[in-house]
Amino acid sequence: MSHHSYGGQAVIEGVMMRGKKNMAVAVRRAPEEIVLDFQEVNSIADRFPFLKLPLIRGIVILIESMIMGIKTLTYSANQVVEGDGNGESISPLEMALSVIFAMGAGTVLFFLLPVAFAHLLKPYVTGYILQNLLEGVFRVTILLAYIIIISLMKDIQRVFEYHGAEHKSIYTYEAKEELTVENARKHSTLHPRCGTSFLLFVVVISIIVFCFVGETDIWMRLISRVVLLPVVAGLSYEFLKMTGKYQHVYIMRMFSRPGMWLQKLTTREPDDSQLEVALCALKRVIEAEEGCEKNVREVEATGRAI
Repeated sequence: MSHHSYGGQAVIEGVMMRGKKNMAVAVRRAPEEIVLDFQEVNSIADRFPFLKLPLIRGIVILIESMIMGIKTLTYSANQVVEGDGNGESISPLEMALSVIFAMGAGTVLFFLLPVAFAHLLKPYVTGYILQNLLEGVFRVTILLAYIIIISLMKDIQRVFEYHGAEHKSIYTYEAKEELTVENARKHSTLHPRCGTSFLLFVVVISIIVFCFVGETDIWMRLISRVVLLPVVAGLSYEFLKMTGKYQHVYIMRMFSRPGMWLQKLTTREPDDSQLEVALCALKRVIEAEEGCEKNVREVEATGRAI
């Protein structure tokens, strides 16, 4: 059995797991009930191979992950609502509008607001390099404050517990152990390929990228932050992928360490019922992925025989 780099996402009372060609989301609808939704994943990059090129692929994956995230969040939210028997279902449009609003607010909060703060201190901190470094300090501070504040919310704490369950399940697979709650329980909640680490890479790499903009007025600084955001995201994805793949190299582990420290805020130790949910989703995806591989090998073998 070959080992792919599976990834996932914590959702409301559940976990989504994704492979190369398949995706499954498991949700605990009731104390004794887990519902599972399985779908094949069709990436636009399969039709247009140039979208798999470095830097470009990161942007494509982020967009597709956002779309998938909207679907899985909608599914999980509706399953929980139906399980409770209270409230109305959330439509995909309502969830999409919520995510789009959150992305817009995030752009303002993490990219435009730091520019404004740094600009206010321009009489005391001169030069575009120092201004950019100050902007980066504000960006890191806002990110940390945001994570700490939302981590105090009870519902978010539940999501962070499922986030920890997702990481433990993936670690169990990567250790080539049987996918059981007992095996998953002993693994870490911190993983080098986590989206939290990606956010930190975005913040740090943005400092470097924005230095190339040079000395500009406040409006050009604001515009450049938005325009260059896809470049920063693409570079951050490649760096995350590289550090995750080469964890056996000391310098890569060092690069991953700050992001894993940050994950101590975005993950919590899950209970056995949450591990069960995460493992359920991962098992379904692996079953589909390995089935696809087996079919491909059989076709190739038949072709050679002919």
